[in-house]
Amino acid sequence: MPCTLAHAQAASQSPADSPAVAQPTSPQAAALTGEISDADPLDGLFANLKRVSDPAEGRRIVREIWAEWGDSGSATVNVLMQWATEAMEDERYGTALDLLDQVTVLKPDFPEGFNKRATLHFMMDDHAKSLADIHRVLSLEPRHFGALSGMAAIMTEAGNDRLALRAYERVLEIYPSDRNAQGKVVEIEDKIEGDPV
Repeated sequence: MPCTLAHAQAASQSPADSPAVAQPTSPQAAALTGEISDADPLDGLFANLKRVSDPAEGRRIVREIWAEWGDSGSATVNVLMQWATEAMEDERYGTALDLLDQVTVLKPDFPEGFNKRATLHFMMDDHAKSLADIHRVLSLEPRHFGALSGMAAIMTEAGNDRLALRAYERVLEIYPSDRNAQGKVVEIEDKIEGDPV
């Protein structure tokens, strides 16, 4: 299971008819050129992530995406997230859960609060609550490859290989150079092919 549960679509636009006239950059055009838009830096990062085939370059972009995801825009929430992470590392799960419950109340539109709590629920072997939080993450950020990987891990443990495969395939649509997801897809496909119908 990845430490975070956590897991792009690029639209195209025609170039401007006249190169002499400066055109405003749309988020879609910025994503295609790799330019990062002020409106949503994630659009450019995800467009770049979808294009790269080199795993090292993919991991570099992923670190930037996690940095964007990790900033709630609230100093209070960021501190609560830090404390919750430390509590999880120390296996103080009750404390971590209290802190993350506060995060989700204070910042209900912050996907990473729910993602961190999904990870905690997984660590506490409460897969139903983990999946509920994963669904909340994906409703807020459908490109969250971490949450999709977490869903795949839960489906694998539940013996639902086909749903696990679909989740990993979705990860690879967003993050094609993810070696872990690539390996899991091959492993699950081989297992499904070997199962009697």
